[in-house]
Amino acid sequence: MAIEGLQRILAGHPLFRDLSPAFLDMLAGCAKNVRFAADTYMFHEGDDADFLYLVRDGHAALEISAPGHGRMVFQTVSGGGVIGLSWLVPPYRWRFDARAKEDLRAIAFDAKCLRGKCDADPALGYAVMKRILPALVDRLHDTRVQMLDLYDARP
Repeated sequence: MAIEGLQRILAGHPLFRDLSPAFLDMLAGCAKNVRFAADTYMFHEGDDADFLYLVRDGHAALEISAPGHGRMVFQTVSGGGVIGLSWLVPPYRWRFDARAKEDLRAIAFDAKCLRGKCDADPALGYAVMKRILPALVDRLHDTRVQMLDLYDARP
């Protein structure tokens, strides 16, 4: 797909919807379309966090291994969602597994490319971080709610 097509897709995704065309152009240089078949893993805990994924279509389960409980889904991400926030924090390793629950289409950003562009242009870096931080906060909240359900710790 041409970069113009990627720019259009990025501009339509909730994460980057109101980003300037110049920033979209920079981001598109790090992006590519990817597909994951149903029930395949996008990544595994402990592996290098090489990508940031913007989900276009499909659903992915974010999973952790809970002692005494086995594999546990703590969040499901669908179209318009973001997967893979570990690319931001050294040592850049995945903190959980992500599995496509059905055929999934996404835009994958090369994390090294994205970090490099954000470092080289602080205005771009700030714009990206302002959009990523709410996704991180939502992820923490969803995990907390899942833990409350798991351990029945509600007052």
